[in-house]
Amino acid sequence: MTLLLTAFIVLAPNTVRAKYASYVIDAETGTVLHSINENTRNYPASLTKMMTLYMIFDALDNGHIQLDQHLKISARAARQPSSKLGLSRKDKVTFEQAILAIVTKSANDVATAVAETLNKSERSFALSMTAKARAIGMTRTTFRNASGLPHRGQLSTAKDMATLALRLLRDFPQHYHYFSTTNFTYKGLSHKNHNKLLKTYKGTDGIKTGYIRASGFNLVASVERGGQRLIGVVFGGRTSRVRNSHMSKLLDKSYGKLASTHSQVAEKAKVSKSARDQALAKLLWGVQVGAYKTTAPAYKIAKLAVEKAPDHLYDGHIRVVPLEKKKRKPIYRARILGLSKLQAYRACRILKRRNINCMELKMKQPLQQLAANN
Repeated sequence: MTLLLTAFIVLAPNTVRAKYASYVIDAETGTVLHSINENTRNYPASLTKMMTLYMIFDALDNGHIQLDQHLKISARAARQPSSKLGLSRKDKVTFEQAILAIVTKSANDVATAVAETLNKSERSFALSMTAKARAIGMTRTTFRNASGLPHRGQLSTAKDMATLALRLLRDFPQHYHYFSTTNFTYKGLSHKNHNKLLKTYKGTDGIKTGYIRASGFNLVASVERGGQRLIGVVFGGRTSRVRNSHMSKLLDKSYGKLASTHSQVAEKAKVSKSARDQALAKLLWGVQVGAYKTTAPAYKIAKLAVEKAPDHLYDGHIRVVPLEKKKRKPIYRARILGLSKLQAYRACRILKRRNINCMELKMKQPLQQLAANN
């Protein structure tokens, strides 16, 4: 990992002021599989739009907006720099089109229009974004706009972005499919998704890329293979190609670590089961403390025996075992089973001194096998 990190940093030119950070987690358990500078605050760039999308999905689910509702396109929104759709104030864009434009084109003009439609001003929307970030566990993130365009106060961390990706997945499963959109067409122009891992890394189904000069090339990726989902974050790549390659290597290593961990857990479980079975196999003894015409007195005397010799019988298992002989009515034998030989003999010695009949007996098979056969 040291060599991988060193190579990655050496490739970064002086013009990129971003600090390198990377983070990979198991989405199911939250287990951290890789982390470097995960709490270092960096410029998120267009990863910001993940929170913009979170706000859209939240508004949809709360009934505040509809997918076919049109955005308000202001002159300010239209003036936003690229990447953009090139909107004018006369254009009509629905919220569903806005989602697709943000996911694929990472359109800054659309992000601003979303902010102004939902909160009247982008500044107000950014405050709401930050409040929501705190509410979902993003403790070191502050938003100042909806797009991720340069602002010295707009900062986040690799760990916080992984948290956001996980919350998008869990909070809005009905909308998550938008992140796997590879192409979006608006006014006859087709816009490809900037996240190339959707095509180059098996199992990738989102989430977002980002770049400004101060951030370098950022990426949050969500990948599912064999029912196991990973979420990876990279901040500070030199180029998109280097960043994508680096992310692929981190995910490969993390899947390898996950497979190794699962294998170790399975092996430990196997060893534990074997050890338990061996221990139970040694508990082939028991005691019989009486035989009765009905089950009630048999169970009562067995329980009394346990109370009188708890040090030796407490871990045993009370069994009332019927004995049937041809046409005679059965008799019910009171037994405590699953003991060691030493436990059985010492228990009988104590019980006999207390005027309770007791006889040691050896079982033909372990207690768990008896239970399975009954």
